[in-house]
Amino acid sequence: MPREKRIARMVCLLCLCTLFAEGAQAQPRNQVFTTFDAPGAGTSPGQGTQPLALNTAGIIAGPYLDGTGVYHGFARAANGTMTTFDVPGAGTSPGQGTGANGVNAGVITGPYLDSNNVYHGYVRSKKGHITSFDPPGAGTGEYQGTGCNGINAAGVITGDYGDQNYLWHGFVRLADGTITTFDAPGASQGTLSTAINKAGDVTGYYLDADSIYHGYVRAANGTITTFDAPGAGTGTNQGTFSWGINAKGNATGYYVDASNVYHGFVRTASGAMTTFDAPGVGTGPGQGTLGFVINASGVIAGPYIDASNVYHGFVRTKKGEMSTFDAPGAGTGSGQGTVGLRGINTAGDITGYYLDARNVYHGFVRTP
Repeated sequence: MPREKRIARMVCLLCLCTLFAEGAQAQPRNQVFTTFDAPGAGTSPGQGTQPLALNTAGIIAGPYLDGTGVYHGFARAANGTMTTFDVPGAGTSPGQGTGANGVNAGVITGPYLDSNNVYHGYVRSKKGHITSFDPPGAGTGEYQGTGCNGINAAGVITGDYGDQNYLWHGFVRLADGTITTFDAPGASQGTLSTAINKAGDVTGYYLDADSIYHGYVRAANGTITTFDAPGAGTGTNQGTFSWGINAKGNATGYYVDASNVYHGFVRTASGAMTTFDAPGVGTGPGQGTLGFVINASGVIAGPYIDASNVYHGFVRTKKGEMSTFDAPGAGTGSGQGTVGLRGINTAGDITGYYLDARNVYHGFVRTP
């Protein structure tokens, strides 16, 4: 499983350089960055703040890891006011606790990991009331259970759950609590759900019998369409990973080619696909471009990894114009940098996190 998915699952289920320096891909002059840390966020390597969702009103949600290695949820209002919270029943040992992976008009969803290392889903109302849940069939063994990965304006949640055999399946939960589970056709080794749009369409990816990944879109009526990006590799752990979907049904993500290099893609609702690479991107194994989020205007954002294995952010317009950026304070060592871009709203604001020179995570919001 790619590094970005492992990081996301740890957080969610609780969870270029030379060209850039030469100015070949100048950072936009009018961009404004605000960096922040959740109250109580740890300051040791591997700890800190990781925003994972952003709504149209500028509310940001995500988890932070405290000084003892426990996860907690946070919500940050557009004016910078921050609220932290824990789901009742969340574990308090290192690696356990509360994640936060999706936000609509103020309702937050995510996973939490209990004291027995079992995952569960939750939804937190605007007033702070928390309801936990598990889809039918969710396992109750260690590191089995429920992860919530997105919520739309109608309060419909999508995510995935691990059964008693550690096989993952997708689900959709309506605002009234009704849960529907699903598997993508051909998903003999599991289905993961990553995002949901206003209409209730879900996107994600699945693993087939040959350990190759494929993307899918599940319409609100339950119809599932599978797809592969042009150039996607057909070897073990290669293939297509769909991560974001907008109101028009356009999906974005990345694929891993036969040389284990990442490339971004965008797929229209009609199935037309375009692939792309960020300027300055590395071309070695484990390097490349990772599309993560897309807004209603078709603007895509995500990180890319350069030839020195440093992470940077990119923005791609609907017309295919690309710009790159680094969050202030981002480290420049291998594996450091602007590692996570996980939220974009209709105004084009982007949220994510960076890893500093001390390997501590910090949140940021970038306004265009």
